[in-house]
Amino acid sequence: MRSGRLCAAALGLTALLATSALARDDGRYANSPLKPWFESLHSEYGQCCTDADGYIIADVDWESDRGRYRVRIDEEWVVVPDGAVITVPNKIGRTMVWKHYIDGHPRVRCFMPGSMT
Repeated sequence: MRSGRLCAAALGLTALLATSALARDDGRYANSPLKPWFESLHSEYGQCCTDADGYIIADVDWESDRGRYRVRIDEEWVVVPDGAVITVPNKIGRTMVWKHYIDGHPRVRCFMPGSMT
């Protein structure tokens, strides 16, 4: 009985950690030393944090093949346009994507690869 509860708790925690974490500024990050850095990020499609929400992406939800990236957003694999890739050093080390939607499908406004650790 106890091991069943432990397994259920571990499974729930794993599911929670495997989902993309929201990186939206709702006021909690107002005093963060990284706030100006995040606000300075931009791609060929504009500033990352202006109209799009930033999400941390788990390593299993993105991949690289010969310099091209794909990312899974809302259970759909999306090719990252070259112009959406952020090329400045990643200060947080985690993979992030800023998305928007066209005709109900996710598109990438900005993509910042992480270290895949």
